[in-house]
Amino acid sequence: MGKFGSRVAALTLGVAALVVVHAAKADTPIKFSLDWKFEGHTAPYILAKKKGYFSDEGLDVTIDSGNGSVGAITRVASGAYDISFADINSLVEFNASHPDQAMKSIFMVYDRPPFSLFMLKKSGITKPEDLKGKTLGAPVFDASRKLFPAFAEATGLSMDDVKWESMDPPLREPMLVRGDVDGISGHYFTSVLNLESQGIKKEDMVVFKYADYGLDFYGNGILASRDMMENHGDELRGFLRAVVKGWRDAIANPAEAIAALKEVDPLIDTKLETERLNMVIEDNVVTDEVLAHGMGPISTDRMAKAIDQVSLAFGIQNPPKVADIFTSIYMPGEKDRKIK
Repeated sequence: MGKFGSRVAALTLGVAALVVVHAAKADTPIKFSLDWKFEGHTAPYILAKKKGYFSDEGLDVTIDSGNGSVGAITRVASGAYDISFADINSLVEFNASHPDQAMKSIFMVYDRPPFSLFMLKKSGITKPEDLKGKTLGAPVFDASRKLFPAFAEATGLSMDDVKWESMDPPLREPMLVRGDVDGISGHYFTSVLNLESQGIKKEDMVVFKYADYGLDFYGNGILASRDMMENHGDELRGFLRAVVKGWRDAIANPAEAIAALKEVDPLIDTKLETERLNMVIEDNVVTDEVLAHGMGPISTDRMAKAIDQVSLAFGIQNPPKVADIFTSIYMPGEKDRKIK
């Protein structure tokens, strides 16, 4: 073979090698756990996958439904999943209980949290002090229930002022409607819609949103495994860029996001989940802070205060520092975080 032929052969091999390398990068597998089942608030992630935003970043993302934030956190801590969508306050508790498995959130999604209490107007409860002597109900793992001690502290109540009754999630709203409990705790975008499905109109509900009572909690964010943070920083940055694109598109066109969700779970109620997504967008995601600076970042001062409030609620003796719970080193630039 002459010099020219050798050069062509070398170039051909070089191009082939580049193609192989590119293909390998384009096939980086990531297992992503949601916090709950496939509902409206999870549609932006499904939309991001459907529209190829993850694959554009060289990622092959598998999205699985979850069974609560604690479960989503545990999935990542165990190594079964690489990334999850979970409540950052539950992460504070997890890290305190499992210091050798401690992880960090890398991106905030719910700038305003959904934690709430719900009563029926006919109960006569109109303010927090009216809860004295009442019975509240929720699953034992419900985030709003677990954070109730902080709400009680902020509103002048004590834990002895109320009695808690536990039940499985599907029984929570029906028990309130039947009068088995005086109130329930839950995510705003979950319990409002569940109560409506039980025939209760919004004007017949009384809702105490924790965020309206001086509690500076953040809500759900994206957290990653230690291995991802230590060895796959570029993949995390690409994952977050894709997540923002999914949310941006869902905010602009909720119907498109729910259509993508229905392809994954054909049994969802399109109207109900569209309403849920709109509630999450308006109440939890699109805040003045997010409009100004984009999705993802946190205020260190606010997070520090939130950690103190969470530590009070969970009885954590040595509260962690903000840097132990959240890192911004994988955060996309502000332009890539804008939602509008």
